[in-house]
Amino acid sequence: MASPLHFRIEHTDRGSHARVGRVTTPHGSFPTPAFMPVGTRASVKGLLPELVRATGSEIILANAYHLMLRPGSDLIARRGGLHAFMRWHGPILTDSGGFQAFSMADINRIDDDGVTFKSIIDGSMIRLTPERSIEVQNDLGADIIMAFDDCAPAGPDVGAARLRTAHERTVRWLERCVAAHARPTEQALFGIVQGGIDLDLRAASAEAVTSIDLPGYAIGGVAVGEGPALIHRVVEFTAPRLPADRPRYLMGVGYERDLLVAIRSGVDLFDCVLPTRNGRNANAFTRAGRLHLRNARWAEEDGPIESGCDCAACGGGFGRGYLRHLFMAGEMLGPILVSIHNIRHFQRLLLDIRRSIREDAWSWLFEAWPVLQDPEQAAPSLHT
Repeated sequence: MASPLHFRIEHTDRGSHARVGRVTTPHGSFPTPAFMPVGTRASVKGLLPELVRATGSEIILANAYHLMLRPGSDLIARRGGLHAFMRWHGPILTDSGGFQAFSMADINRIDDDGVTFKSIIDGSMIRLTPERSIEVQNDLGADIIMAFDDCAPAGPDVGAARLRTAHERTVRWLERCVAAHARPTEQALFGIVQGGIDLDLRAASAEAVTSIDLPGYAIGGVAVGEGPALIHRVVEFTAPRLPADRPRYLMGVGYERDLLVAIRSGVDLFDCVLPTRNGRNANAFTRAGRLHLRNARWAEEDGPIESGCDCAACGGGFGRGYLRHLFMAGEMLGPILVSIHNIRHFQRLLLDIRRSIREDAWSWLFEAWPVLQDPEQAAPSLHT
């Protein structure tokens, strides 16, 4: 059966697992390593599709859980699918909704068949199974869709038995997702590796999940409460165990240093809400670290968020003092401009990382991006 996704590795770093490649989908191609802005409810908050595209973003993420609840995947299907509905004509990836069902919802019951939870919209009881998750994602029509997995929480209270159950369920549910997938020549289904911080379980999960031939594979269940050191340990262990000829996706991560560690471990694809969530809260990312634009020190500062940045905020001449005013006055333009800047920040970082891989220029990268040198900048990410 012909795959709807093609992955070509163009260059591999001599000193690590990092590689530069290109993913081609029915709605276009994009270079890897790639960062996906999060458009949870078919919208990257506050930004027109052309503004997102202008940041250098070529693929975005939407969430099946939220779109299933509102407006409903069947309605989106009748509107021509997610690309037409949200007017984003490039590649889209949809998350299965598993993480949200387990972490956000008022769960009524978890069993080997699926999850029953209370809708955050109207309180009605919802049943989400592997088959239903795939049906929703088939309706949405994204280029890359994710298997429904059991994402166990992190923390010292999560026992080995719960992690093993999550691993075993994830593998069984993946088999059901493959069987339920009604559009395999149009949508690429990725499997997800679980196992928490238990490296033996991670190895077992990677072996079992990758035994099923799929267009790509993901590392799930990280950045769910564990610290950056554990995130890095799990990713460095797991990524090389995924097939080298398929795209590797690290879900829900993260800060700049987290991305770099993952890329050097062989990861190709990332998503995170950090750029836009921080942008809405007056926090701007720069090569040297984050700025809080509500601080009074910026009130009479005319310079841009970051000199040399070519985003619509910096390149458009909007100074820090003006941006502070927008946030203090409650004007929506502030979150829009800083969100644009933050997404562009991450896309510029990925551009430079790809250059560093091609040219073996890691020392240049660390000089150009001081934030990568500071371990305090690496921290757990914020999921959708």
